[in-house]
Amino acid sequence: MNYISIKDIDSLSKWVKSAIKIKKDPLKNKKLGKNKTLGMLFFNPSLRTRLSTQKAALNLGMNVMVMNFSNEGWTLEFEDGVVMNSGASEHIKEAAEVVSQYCDIIAIRAFAGLVDKEKDYQETVISGFLKYATVPIVNMESAVRHPLQSLADAITMEEHKTKHKPKVVLSWAPHPKALPQAVANSFVEMMQMQEDMDFVITHPKGYELSPEITEGCKIEYDQNKAFENADFVYVKNWSNFNDYGKVTNSDPNWTVTAEKMALTNNGKFMHCLPVRRNVIVSDEVLDGENSIVIEQANNRTYSAQLVLQKILKKI
Repeated sequence: MNYISIKDIDSLSKWVKSAIKIKKDPLKNKKLGKNKTLGMLFFNPSLRTRLSTQKAALNLGMNVMVMNFSNEGWTLEFEDGVVMNSGASEHIKEAAEVVSQYCDIIAIRAFAGLVDKEKDYQETVISGFLKYATVPIVNMESAVRHPLQSLADAITMEEHKTKHKPKVVLSWAPHPKALPQAVANSFVEMMQMQEDMDFVITHPKGYELSPEITEGCKIEYDQNKAFENADFVYVKNWSNFNDYGKVTNSDPNWTVTAEKMALTNNGKFMHCLPVRRNVIVSDEVLDGENSIVIEQANNRTYSAQLVLQKILKKI
Protein backbone atom coordinates (compact mmCIF):
# COMPACT_ATOMS: atom_id res chain seq x y z
CA MET A 1 0.00 0.00 0.00
CA ASN A 2 1.29 3.43 -1.00
CA TYR A 3 -0.19 6.80 -0.06
CA ILE A 4 0.51 9.14 -2.96
CA SER A 5 -2.81 10.91 -3.45
CA ILE A 6 -5.93 11.56 -1.38
CA LYS A 7 -7.58 9.38 -4.02
CA ASP A 8 -5.77 6.39 -2.48
CA ILE A 9 -8.40 6.58 0.27
CA ASP A 10 -11.28 4.16 -0.22
CA SER A 11 -13.72 6.05 2.05
CA LEU A 12 -12.84 9.57 3.18
CA SER A 13 -15.58 9.69 5.82
CA LYS A 14 -14.36 6.42 7.39
CA TRP A 15 -10.75 7.57 7.36
CA VAL A 16 -11.66 10.88 9.00
CA LYS A 17 -13.59 9.09 11.75
CA SER A 18 -10.63 6.76 12.30
CA ALA A 19 -8.22 9.69 12.56
CA ILE A 20 -10.43 11.44 15.13
CA LYS A 21 -10.48 8.20 17.10
CA ILE A 22 -6.67 8.01 16.96
CA LYS A 23 -6.50 11.61 18.19
CA LYS A 24 -8.33 10.63 21.39
CA ASP A 25 -5.78 7.92 22.21
CA PRO A 26 -2.69 8.38 20.02
CA LEU A 27 -0.57 5.80 21.88
CA LYS A 28 -3.10 2.97 21.68
CA ASN A 29 -1.17 1.23 18.88
CA LYS A 30 2.30 1.93 20.27
CA LYS A 31 3.40 -1.66 19.61
CA LEU A 32 2.24 -1.74 15.98
CA GLY A 33 5.45 -0.20 14.67
CA LYS A 34 7.87 -2.05 16.93
CA ASN A 35 11.08 -2.94 15.08
CA LYS A 36 9.82 -1.08 11.98
CA THR A 37 11.64 1.91 10.49
CA LEU A 38 10.29 4.96 8.70
CA GLY A 39 12.78 6.65 6.38
CA MET A 40 11.94 10.31 5.74
CA LEU A 41 13.65 11.80 2.68
CA PHE A 42 13.47 15.57 2.24
CA PHE A 43 14.38 17.24 -1.03
CA ASN A 44 12.83 20.49 0.27
CA PRO A 45 12.43 22.24 3.65
CA SER A 46 9.75 21.31 6.16
CA LEU A 47 8.47 22.16 9.63
CA ARG A 48 4.96 20.72 10.18
CA THR A 49 5.36 17.82 7.77
CA ARG A 50 8.63 16.65 9.24
CA LEU A 51 7.70 17.00 12.90
CA SER A 52 4.12 15.73 12.61
CA THR A 53 5.07 12.68 10.53
CA GLN A 54 7.97 11.88 12.83
CA LYS A 55 5.72 12.21 15.88
CA ALA A 56 3.11 9.99 14.21
CA ALA A 57 5.73 7.30 13.65
CA LEU A 58 6.94 7.56 17.24
CA ASN A 59 3.35 7.27 18.49
CA LEU A 60 3.24 3.94 16.66
CA GLY A 61 6.54 2.78 18.16
CA MET A 62 8.53 3.09 14.92
CA ASN A 63 12.17 3.98 14.52
CA VAL A 64 12.70 7.07 12.35
CA MET A 65 15.58 8.05 10.08
CA VAL A 66 15.63 11.48 8.44
CA MET A 67 17.77 12.58 5.50
CA ASN A 68 17.90 15.98 3.82
CA PHE A 69 19.02 15.57 0.23
CA SER A 70 19.61 19.30 -0.16
CA ASN A 71 22.78 19.11 1.93
CA GLU A 72 23.33 15.49 2.99
CA GLY A 73 22.69 13.17 0.07
CA TRP A 74 24.16 12.64 -3.38
CA THR A 75 22.46 14.41 -6.25
CA LEU A 76 20.16 11.85 -7.85
CA GLU A 77 19.60 11.09 -11.53
CA PHE A 78 16.05 10.09 -12.44
CA GLU A 79 16.27 9.56 -16.21
CA ASP A 80 16.81 6.03 -17.53
CA GLY A 81 19.59 5.38 -20.02
CA VAL A 82 21.36 8.66 -19.33
CA VAL A 83 25.15 9.02 -19.47
CA MET A 84 25.95 10.25 -15.97
CA ASN A 85 28.94 12.41 -16.80
CA SER A 86 27.71 15.66 -15.29
CA GLY A 87 26.07 16.71 -12.01
CA ALA A 88 24.25 13.65 -10.67
CA SER A 89 26.30 11.17 -8.67
CA GLU A 90 23.77 8.40 -8.02
CA HIS A 91 20.85 6.95 -9.95
CA ILE A 92 17.41 6.63 -8.38
CA LYS A 93 17.46 2.90 -9.22
CA GLU A 94 20.27 2.12 -6.79
CA ALA A 95 19.25 4.76 -4.25
CA ALA A 96 15.65 3.55 -3.95
CA GLU A 97 16.67 -0.12 -3.70
CA VAL A 98 19.29 0.65 -1.06
CA VAL A 99 16.99 2.81 1.08
CA SER A 100 14.36 0.06 0.84
CA GLN A 101 16.78 -2.30 2.58
CA TYR A 102 17.10 0.09 5.51
CA CYS A 103 13.44 1.12 5.86
CA ASP A 104 10.03 -0.52 6.04
CA ILE A 105 8.27 2.63 4.78
CA ILE A 106 9.76 5.53 2.83
CA ALA A 107 8.20 9.00 3.09
CA ILE A 108 9.27 11.60 0.53
CA ARG A 109 8.95 15.38 0.20
CA ALA A 110 9.89 16.88 -3.18
CA PHE A 111 8.41 20.16 -4.41
CA ALA A 112 7.66 21.27 -7.95
CA GLY A 113 10.52 22.95 -9.77
CA LEU A 114 8.00 25.42 -11.28
CA VAL A 115 9.99 25.59 -14.51
CA ASP A 116 8.80 22.62 -16.59
CA LYS A 117 5.09 21.94 -16.01
CA GLU A 118 5.11 18.65 -17.88
CA LYS A 119 8.05 17.38 -15.86
CA ASP A 120 6.51 18.48 -12.57
CA TYR A 121 3.18 16.87 -13.35
CA GLN A 122 5.00 13.64 -14.17
CA GLU A 123 6.07 13.58 -10.49
CA THR A 124 9.68 12.71 -11.29
CA VAL A 125 10.91 12.09 -7.75
CA ILE A 126 7.88 10.24 -6.36
CA SER A 127 7.55 8.23 -9.58
CA GLY A 128 11.19 7.22 -9.41
CA PHE A 129 10.83 5.84 -5.91
CA LEU A 130 7.56 4.14 -6.77
CA LYS A 131 9.28 2.43 -9.69
CA TYR A 132 12.39 1.21 -7.91
CA ALA A 133 11.65 1.02 -4.16
CA THR A 134 10.54 -2.30 -2.72
CA VAL A 135 8.65 -0.90 0.29
CA PRO A 136 5.56 1.35 0.61
CA ILE A 137 5.91 5.03 -0.30
CA VAL A 138 4.19 7.95 1.48
CA ASN A 139 3.88 11.35 -0.19
CA MET A 140 4.86 14.15 2.23
CA GLU A 141 4.22 16.69 -0.59
CA SER A 142 5.18 16.17 -4.16
CA ALA A 143 5.25 18.40 -7.20
CA VAL A 144 1.50 18.09 -7.69
CA ARG A 145 -0.10 16.86 -4.44
CA HIS A 146 0.01 17.10 -0.65
CA PRO A 147 -2.36 14.33 0.51
CA LEU A 148 -1.31 14.33 4.18
CA GLN A 149 -2.32 17.99 4.36
CA SER A 150 -5.66 17.48 2.64
CA LEU A 151 -6.50 14.57 4.95
CA ALA A 152 -5.71 16.80 7.94
CA ASP A 153 -7.93 19.49 6.39
CA ALA A 154 -10.80 17.01 6.12
CA ILE A 155 -10.34 16.02 9.77
CA THR A 156 -10.34 19.68 10.83
CA MET A 157 -13.51 20.53 8.93
CA GLU A 158 -15.30 17.49 10.33
CA GLU A 159 -14.45 18.65 13.86
CA HIS A 160 -15.82 22.15 13.17
CA LYS A 161 -18.90 21.43 11.07
CA THR A 162 -22.03 23.01 12.52
CA LYS A 163 -24.55 22.15 9.84
CA HIS A 164 -25.34 19.39 7.40
CA LYS A 165 -24.13 21.03 4.20
CA PRO A 166 -21.46 23.65 4.89
CA LYS A 167 -20.15 25.97 2.21
CA VAL A 168 -16.40 25.66 1.66
CA VAL A 169 -14.35 28.20 -0.30
CA LEU A 170 -10.82 27.71 -1.62
CA SER A 171 -9.41 31.16 -2.26
CA TRP A 172 -6.23 32.24 -4.01
CA ALA A 173 -4.30 35.06 -2.32
CA PRO A 174 -1.24 37.05 -3.40
CA HIS A 175 2.34 36.04 -2.62
CA PRO A 176 5.69 37.59 -3.60
CA LYS A 177 7.08 34.27 -4.89
CA ALA A 178 5.77 31.60 -7.23
CA LEU A 179 4.42 28.72 -5.13
CA PRO A 180 3.55 25.13 -6.05
CA GLN A 181 -0.03 24.02 -6.70
CA ALA A 182 0.21 20.85 -4.59
CA VAL A 183 -1.79 21.99 -1.54
CA ALA A 184 -4.56 23.51 -3.63
CA ASN A 185 -4.69 20.46 -5.92
CA SER A 186 -5.05 18.01 -3.05
CA PHE A 187 -7.61 20.19 -1.30
CA VAL A 188 -9.72 20.21 -4.48
CA GLU A 189 -9.42 16.44 -4.82
CA MET A 190 -10.39 15.98 -1.18
CA MET A 191 -13.43 18.23 -1.57
CA GLN A 192 -14.54 16.23 -4.60
CA MET A 193 -14.69 13.19 -2.29
CA GLN A 194 -16.86 14.98 0.26
CA GLU A 195 -20.56 14.38 0.55
CA ASP A 196 -23.03 17.18 1.29
CA MET A 197 -20.66 20.13 0.98
CA ASP A 198 -21.04 23.19 -1.25
CA PHE A 199 -17.59 23.89 -2.74
CA VAL A 200 -16.40 27.00 -4.57
CA ILE A 201 -12.95 27.95 -5.88
CA THR A 202 -12.16 31.65 -6.24
CA HIS A 203 -9.13 33.23 -7.89
CA PRO A 204 -8.27 35.95 -10.42
CA LYS A 205 -8.83 35.11 -14.07
CA GLY A 206 -5.79 33.35 -15.46
CA TYR A 207 -5.04 31.54 -12.20
CA GLU A 208 -7.07 28.43 -12.94
CA LEU A 209 -5.59 25.21 -11.56
CA SER A 210 -5.17 22.11 -13.72
CA PRO A 211 -8.47 21.61 -15.57
CA GLU A 212 -8.14 17.86 -15.05
CA ILE A 213 -8.12 18.37 -11.28
CA THR A 214 -10.85 21.01 -11.07
CA GLU A 215 -13.21 19.41 -13.58
CA GLY A 216 -16.78 19.87 -12.39
CA CYS A 217 -15.88 22.42 -9.70
CA LYS A 218 -17.61 25.79 -9.41
CA ILE A 219 -15.25 28.69 -10.16
CA GLU A 220 -16.08 32.21 -8.99
CA TYR A 221 -13.82 35.10 -10.05
CA ASP A 222 -15.41 37.54 -7.59
CA GLN A 223 -13.82 36.77 -4.22
CA ASN A 224 -16.40 38.74 -2.25
CA LYS A 225 -19.24 36.87 -3.90
CA ALA A 226 -17.53 33.55 -3.23
CA PHE A 227 -17.14 34.40 0.47
CA GLU A 228 -20.83 35.10 0.98
CA ASN A 229 -22.27 32.72 3.62
CA ALA A 230 -19.15 30.54 3.60
CA ASP A 231 -18.64 28.27 6.61
CA PHE A 232 -14.99 27.54 5.85
CA VAL A 233 -12.52 29.71 3.93
CA TYR A 234 -9.32 27.92 2.93
CA VAL A 235 -6.73 30.35 1.60
CA LYS A 236 -3.64 29.44 -0.40
CA ASN A 237 -1.46 31.00 -3.05
CA TRP A 238 -0.52 29.03 -6.14
CA SER A 239 1.53 30.12 -9.13
CA ASN A 240 0.06 30.58 -12.56
CA PHE A 241 -0.77 27.29 -14.30
CA ASN A 242 -0.86 28.61 -17.86
CA ASP A 243 2.18 30.88 -17.50
CA TYR A 244 3.65 28.10 -15.41
CA GLY A 245 5.57 29.04 -12.31
CA LYS A 246 5.09 32.75 -12.89
CA VAL A 247 3.67 35.46 -10.64
CA THR A 248 1.36 37.35 -12.98
CA ASN A 249 -0.91 38.84 -10.34
CA SER A 250 0.01 40.44 -6.99
CA ASP A 251 -3.25 42.28 -6.41
CA PRO A 252 -3.43 43.09 -2.66
CA ASN A 253 -7.22 43.24 -2.94
CA TRP A 254 -7.16 39.44 -2.78
CA THR A 255 -5.61 39.48 0.71
CA VAL A 256 -8.09 38.04 3.20
CA THR A 257 -9.21 40.69 5.67
CA ALA A 258 -11.72 40.95 8.49
CA GLU A 259 -14.04 42.83 6.13
CA LYS A 260 -14.06 39.90 3.74
CA MET A 261 -14.53 37.33 6.50
CA ALA A 262 -17.53 39.39 7.67
CA LEU A 263 -19.26 38.29 4.45
CA THR A 264 -19.13 34.68 5.60
CA ASN A 265 -21.42 32.71 7.88
CA ASN A 266 -19.11 33.26 10.85
CA GLY A 267 -16.70 31.25 8.71
CA LYS A 268 -13.61 29.45 9.93
CA PHE A 269 -10.30 30.56 8.43
CA MET A 270 -7.96 27.80 7.25
CA HIS A 271 -4.40 27.78 5.89
CA CYS A 272 -1.80 25.02 5.70
CA LEU A 273 1.04 27.25 7.02
CA PRO A 274 3.58 28.77 6.76
CA VAL A 275 1.69 31.94 5.92
CA ARG A 276 2.87 35.44 5.07
CA ARG A 277 1.05 37.78 7.43
CA ASN A 278 -0.64 40.79 5.88
CA VAL A 279 0.07 39.43 2.41
CA ILE A 280 -2.04 36.27 2.34
CA VAL A 281 -4.14 37.23 5.36
CA SER A 282 -4.34 40.09 7.82
CA ASP A 283 -3.18 39.73 11.41
CA GLU A 284 -6.71 40.37 12.59
CA VAL A 285 -8.05 37.31 10.78
CA LEU A 286 -5.10 35.01 11.46
CA ASP A 287 -5.13 35.80 15.18
CA GLY A 288 -8.91 35.90 15.42
CA GLU A 289 -11.16 33.42 17.20
CA ASN A 290 -12.33 31.89 13.92
CA SER A 291 -8.82 31.02 12.77
CA ILE A 292 -8.27 27.25 13.05
CA VAL A 293 -4.81 27.08 11.45
CA ILE A 294 -3.13 25.79 14.63
CA GLU A 295 -5.69 23.00 14.93
CA GLN A 296 -5.08 22.15 11.28
CA ALA A 297 -1.37 21.84 12.02
CA ASN A 298 -2.09 19.62 15.03
CA ASN A 299 -4.20 17.32 12.89
CA ARG A 300 -1.23 16.72 10.61
CA THR A 301 0.02 14.24 13.22
CA TYR A 302 -3.17 12.21 13.11
CA SER A 303 -3.49 12.20 9.33
CA ALA A 304 0.07 10.88 9.10
CA GLN A 305 -0.49 8.42 11.92
CA LEU A 306 -3.58 6.99 10.26
CA VAL A 307 -1.72 6.51 6.98
CA LEU A 308 1.26 4.85 8.66
CA GLN A 309 -1.04 2.69 10.78
CA LYS A 310 -2.91 1.41 7.73
CA ILE A 311 0.33 0.62 5.92
CA LEU A 312 1.84 -1.14 8.95
CA LYS A 313 -1.18 -3.40 9.19
CA LYS A 314 -0.56 -4.53 5.60
CA ILE A 315 3.18 -5.20 5.72
